[in-house]
Amino acid sequence: MTDIVIGSGPAGVSAATALLARGRSVTLIDGGKTLEAENAQRRAVFASKAPEDWTRAERAAWQAPQFDTPPGQARRFGSDFAMEPVRETLATPPEWFGLRASRAVGGLSNLWGAAVLPYRAKDLAGWPITPDDLAPHYRAVADFMPIAGRDDVLATPFTALDMRAAHPVPTSAQGEALLKRLDRSQDLATALGVRAGAARVAVAHGCTACGMCLHGCPWGYIWTAAQQLDALAQNENFTYQQGRIARSFIETGNGIQLTLAGGDVLVGERLFIAAGVLETARLVLTSGPLERLTLKDSQHAFVPMLHRWRNQRRPDRMPLTTLPQIFAEIDAVEVSPHLVHAQLYTWNEHFAHDLIGNYGHGLPLAAPIFRALARRLIVAQIFLHSDHSARIGLALAHDGRLTATLEENPQTQPVLKRARQRLARLFTGAGLTTLGFASRAGAPGSSFHLGASLPMSNAAVVGQSDALGRPAGLSRVHVVDASVLTEVPAATITFSVMANAHRIASLAP
Repeated sequence: MTDIVIGSGPAGVSAATALLARGRSVTLIDGGKTLEAENAQRRAVFASKAPEDWTRAERAAWQAPQFDTPPGQARRFGSDFAMEPVRETLATPPEWFGLRASRAVGGLSNLWGAAVLPYRAKDLAGWPITPDDLAPHYRAVADFMPIAGRDDVLATPFTALDMRAAHPVPTSAQGEALLKRLDRSQDLATALGVRAGAARVAVAHGCTACGMCLHGCPWGYIWTAAQQLDALAQNENFTYQQGRIARSFIETGNGIQLTLAGGDVLVGERLFIAAGVLETARLVLTSGPLERLTLKDSQHAFVPMLHRWRNQRRPDRMPLTTLPQIFAEIDAVEVSPHLVHAQLYTWNEHFAHDLIGNYGHGLPLAAPIFRALARRLIVAQIFLHSDHSARIGLALAHDGRLTATLEENPQTQPVLKRARQRLARLFTGAGLTTLGFASRAGAPGSSFHLGASLPMSNAAVVGQSDALGRPAGLSRVHVVDASVLTEVPAATITFSVMANAHRIASLAP
């Protein structure tokens, strides 16, 4: 019999890769949405030109759909194919809910910021797995997902990611200038318990630095799980069934039965669920005795800063990239007993758009001023550990969708404030002025760094899973996405989810 994998996102392709490496037969199913033919054609036409040959009108037309998204949605290539509207998932969506599901080929990796970090050894304290358990699987994922970056001060805390042979990270001119200033501030950074270095991003060698990262890379340099799915399709033991939505599962004495929308039933030896935390919750709640699951969030916030040095050239001119440029890690007990992670973004076209939209109403002559201000703006996105973040309760609605409730955390704002102040002290010395009054916290779930709704445990009870992602009481069903993280550390989540999915699929009986 075949092993069945649900979901073609990062966790799903990682699990399938590991299973195929063992000689197993794999059937992967998912919603399978892809870019519409019209938008795919637009992308092909746009990619047929060199970036320097794009006209201003062509660039504006490529970017326009992203500026016109409904609240909570994100677009790439002018399309909503990669993100489900919230009402497709929740029966009565609360206004605060920032998370979305995906039924696209490649899942939410079509939309991600490509940031890559492993978890530190300290981040795994209390987990039923060790850094040594994950280490070979980080390496296995890095074999098929390109990681650009530099071997710098971040190598020490994140030893599971060896950057010595990595290709250089595409860095903007502002990012390069700030990295040099931060390098001269190493003594201050050490005293503050902060390490700041170049971002690690899943970007292939050869990036043209065209600045379209947040609208959809025309050439696909930003990695998506769909690229690995194409590679898996070359294996004779792999079958992909597109447009198949799982509704429920049962475990039998010698396998599993998976019921699909429409009533079809697939039979397999084992089931690996990598549908994303919302779809996985729906499937588990529909199929078992649990009435409620609780998602742990990694709260995030945006902190704008203005740099005081003069730009050597306009930062909105190519070459440039708009993915995160710098990672800053706060490891100071005065701020938090856990690591606080920050990603710094230099100029992108959203800065001026947001400034004008938020502050320029009725002030037509102010637009040039805001555009000039945006060229000095650098934004830090801060992420907290789930211990300092809200939790989201999920239950089934009568129609099979989910309902969501919020459990706020009183620690969130105090820890965010301490983290912001700590970063401000470092960045002031590096030539930045922090605009603390303009800081903005993200809505619960909007970081997309969530999980631990079926946390792994050495002694799993109802509502938990074992070290192989098997919910208590099951032996042939493995949850392999972020749902089985024991908690949600602040560092970027995707790389560790992929490594853990690869580990589970490598060890499953």
